[in-house]
Amino acid sequence: MKLENENLNEPQNQQLNIGAVSGSTGSERIICAAVWYKEIPIKKEIPFESTNPKNCPTGLVFSGHRHGQCIYTKCAVTGLRDAESGENEQGFLTSKNRFVSREEALVIALRENQVMDIKQIRGNRLFSEDLY
Repeated sequence: MKLENENLNEPQNQQLNIGAVSGSTGSERIICAAVWYKEIPIKKEIPFESTNPKNCPTGLVFSGHRHGQCIYTKCAVTGLRDAESGENEQGFLTSKNRFVSREEALVIALRENQVMDIKQIRGNRLFSEDLY
C-alpha cells in the first residue's frame, strides 16, 4: 500500500491511498486487539519473548477481542486502574507476533482485505469493529 508520506515513523501525518489496496495479498495479518502497557513492572524476571510480541521489550501486552477487553483484563490481573498503569498504546497483534499501532494496523488490514466496510473507516486508524 502506498502512503503519500512514506515516513512510517510519523503516523500522524500519513494519508492513505485506499485505491491502491484492493487485490493485494501479503503474509502478515491482523489477529486481535491489543494494549501495550509499557511501564507495568514485571514481578518475575523472564525473557520478554516469552510473554510479549517480539517488538515490545518492556511492560506487558494484553490482547483480546476488543480493546476494552484488554483494559479490563489488565485491571483484573494487576489491580491497577488504567490511569495508574503508566504509558500505554492501543494497537493490534499480527500473525507475525508484532504489536502494531492503529495506523499501521489499518495499512495491513486494508492490504489483506480484512476490513468489513471501507466506507466506515474513521481517519487513518483501525478499530476492531472495522474487522469483525
